[in-house]
Amino acid sequence: MTDVLTPKALMGRWLRAIRVKFLLASLFASGNGMALALWKYSSFDLNYALLTIAGVFSLHASIDLLNDYWDYRRGIDKITKRTKFSGGSGVIPENLLSPKTVYRAAILFLLVGILIGCFFVVVRGPIIALILIFAVLAIFFYSSKIVNFGLAELFVGVKGLLIVIGSFYVQIPILEFSPVFVGTVIGVLSSSVLLVNSFPDYHADRLGGRKTLVILLGKKRSYKAFSALVISVYPLVILGIFLTYTTVYSIGCLLSAPYAFRAIWELRKNYGEENSALVPAMASTVKYSRITSIALAVSMILPAFRIGLS
Repeated sequence: MTDVLTPKALMGRWLRAIRVKFLLASLFASGNGMALALWKYSSFDLNYALLTIAGVFSLHASIDLLNDYWDYRRGIDKITKRTKFSGGSGVIPENLLSPKTVYRAAILFLLVGILIGCFFVVVRGPIIALILIFAVLAIFFYSSKIVNFGLAELFVGVKGLLIVIGSFYVQIPILEFSPVFVGTVIGVLSSSVLLVNSFPDYHADRLGGRKTLVILLGKKRSYKAFSALVISVYPLVILGIFLTYTTVYSIGCLLSAPYAFRAIWELRKNYGEENSALVPAMASTVKYSRITSIALAVSMILPAFRIGLS
């Protein structure tokens, strides 16, 4: 790594390391929390919104970098076969960035996230403090401890839930169940993506001591769990409409159904395979998750926009 890099090349390595396309999941979660506050209480502070996004971005980047660091230390990245959706970023085993540099960047992003979180603790109180403490501890111990107990999918689901709650509460400091409900939907989406992305890494994770849900349940039962997770989002959204936790426009989340069923079908055919054979299932799951997240956020922005025009 003695070559002189142009700023563009160096930026490309870092963008690859923090896996920008997966950061979108956390940004969509934050957007849903803010959209809910806008719909329910016509409350939206642009400065707080931008600061929230910066904090969420920093914390998510931190956990991705720490995951790369610990997977390399445990030897997982040395034997895994990367795809566009699984196997980490590959920047350390390919000698694009050093382990020490990646670790330091992870801690820097974590500190930035903590500082932003502390600001919101001051202006919004102890609820944000509790969310921040959980986030910091979970991020720091995710790749070194949490994944050893098969809790990764649960952690990612809870992460999505808390991002929605925190983003809602920053905009309007009111405790109610609607952000918990919306956060649950977002959490299920996140867990689904992580679960399907664990299939290609089955052997590498097992050799490296990680215990994903696929390893604990086996591939066939994990496929069934994945199918249940994916499908469960739609009755949840419909239930939310009737309970007024979401709006009637949330029926638009059904637009993602073709990708959901394709993901289930592709995984059913190939859950016993490895790497490239699983790419269609992973790609469809990511599209299903993104379309559902965007449709859910838009469904809460639309009525607020109509009220503003009336």
